[in-house]
Amino acid sequence: MKDTIKYVGLDVSKEKIAVAIAEEGRKDPVYWGTIPHTPEAVRKLVRKLGEPANLRFCYEAGPTGYPLHRFLLSLGVECEVIAPTLIPKKPGERVKTDRRDAIRLAQLFRAGELTSVYVPTQEDEALRDLVRAREDTKEDELRAKHRLTKFLLRHDIRPPKGVKKWTVPYRNWLNTLKFDHTPSRIVYQEYMYQLHEIEQRLKRLEEEIERQATEGFHAPMIQALQTLRGVAVITATSLVAEIGSFERFASPKQLMAYAGLVPSESSSGEVRKQGKITKTGNRHVRRLLVEAAWSYRYQPAVKGKLKKRQMGQPPGVLDMPWKAQNRLHKKYFRLLARGKSSGKAMTAIARELAGFIWAITQEIDRLQAKLTS
Repeated sequence: MKDTIKYVGLDVSKEKIAVAIAEEGRKDPVYWGTIPHTPEAVRKLVRKLGEPANLRFCYEAGPTGYPLHRFLLSLGVECEVIAPTLIPKKPGERVKTDRRDAIRLAQLFRAGELTSVYVPTQEDEALRDLVRAREDTKEDELRAKHRLTKFLLRHDIRPPKGVKKWTVPYRNWLNTLKFDHTPSRIVYQEYMYQLHEIEQRLKRLEEEIERQATEGFHAPMIQALQTLRGVAVITATSLVAEIGSFERFASPKQLMAYAGLVPSESSSGEVRKQGKITKTGNRHVRRLLVEAAWSYRYQPAVKGKLKKRQMGQPPGVLDMPWKAQNRLHKKYFRLLARGKSSGKAMTAIARELAGFIWAITQEIDRLQAKLTS
C-alpha cells in the first residue's frame, strides 16, 4: 500500500479482530482479514500497514473495553473508540457480518461521520467499576428482599401492625419466624443468608468508596460536590467516576446534554417544537442527578450532615450550593404552579443542578491550577 493516511476499521470481538482499510481519497475500502485479538497480532498488523504516524484506527465501544485503545496509543498510533448508537445506518439494511462492519467503520471514519466516546484513564475506570459494582449490589439487595417478602406472602405471614418493612423492628420480627416444614425452613434460611451476604458486600464496597472520597486522586472534587444538597459521598463519587474529566465540557449545556437532560427538538422554518428529554449519553449520570434533585423540594437550609460536609471548603465553592438551594427550590414550586407534574419539574431541576455541578468543578480546577502554578 502507498505511504498515505490509512483509516483502519476494527470489528473487535473476544477472540478475533476483523480489519478493513480505507486509504485517503475516494477509493473503496479494502478488507484486510481477521487477526487474533492479542497484542502480538496487533503489533504485527501495525508494522505491516506502515508508519504509525500515517495510521488512524477506530473500533466500536463494547464489552472488550479500552485495553486495545491504550495498546495502540502505546505503539504511537492514533485510535478512537466509536459510540455504537451514533453510527449511521442505511435504511433496510438486514445483513450484518464482521467483514461488513469493519469495512463500514473504515469508510465512515475516513468520511468523518463517526462520533468517538471519551476514554477514561485507568484510575477513572477503576473508580467507575467500584461505583457500578455498588450499584449492581443494590439491585441484588432489592431482588433478595423481594424474594423474601414474596415467600412470606405466599405463606400468609404478615408483619405486626405498625411495623414498617426493613426497619429494625421488622428485622427483629424476621428473626422470630418458625416454620413447621423443613423445606420451607431451609428456603427461608437461604433467603435470609443471601440477603445478609449481599448487605455485607454492600458495606465493604461503600467503605472503599468513602476511602476513595477522602484519599483518592479525585478526593478534592468529590468533597467539593458534597457541598450541594442531595449530593452525599456515594452520589458525588459516582458522578466523578462516571464523568471522569469535567474539563471536556466547555459549558454547562454540554454537561446537561451529556446526561440526556436537554429537550428533544423538531423544528422546521419558523416553527420550533420541543419535546421530551433526549435521554442520550450517560444514563447513570442522569439517574444520579434526578435522584439528587428531589432534595430541593424542601426549604433552603444548611444544617446537619450538609453543614458538616461544607466545613473547610473555599468561599468560592460555598456560594454556589446556597444559590442552588434558593434557585432550584423556587423553580420547582413555580413549575408546579404552572401545572407541570412533579416528575417533569424534577427533570428541569436536575438539568439546572448539572449546571451548578459544572460551575463547582470549574472553581475547583481553577483553585488547583493556582496552587500548582
